[in-house]
Amino acid sequence: MVDVLIVDDSVVIRRMITRILRETELPIQDVFEAGDGIEALAALKQHGVGLVLSDINMPNMDGLELLGMIRRNPDWKQVHVVMITTEGAERKVLEAIRLGASGYVRKPFTPEQIKTKLTPLMA
Repeated sequence: MVDVLIVDDSVVIRRMITRILRETELPIQDVFEAGDGIEALAALKQHGVGLVLSDINMPNMDGLELLGMIRRNPDWKQVHVVMITTEGAERKVLEAIRLGASGYVRKPFTPEQIKTKLTPLMA
């Protein structure tokens, strides 16, 4: 069972992703939420999550900055980070992959797309 952290500045999106995760029947234990990268870092320190689903565009600290901080922390080397984005430009998605993202999903997404992307990471 894996704990998951959802990072998005939209409460509606966070709740939608939580609902989708529950529907996928993936081995997910607890789901935590953060509204930006700063809140996400605090949540990561408090909860030992194995998977982070993060938006790229957020105030205060965006998803790329968060990803970089996760990858630089030796305690979080095994945490999978999947970026969720509306970005049309490939530049930010490629930057996320370069920084060590485990993958990405574009909004709007379906429950099946989330399940397909996350299943290999849960094995």
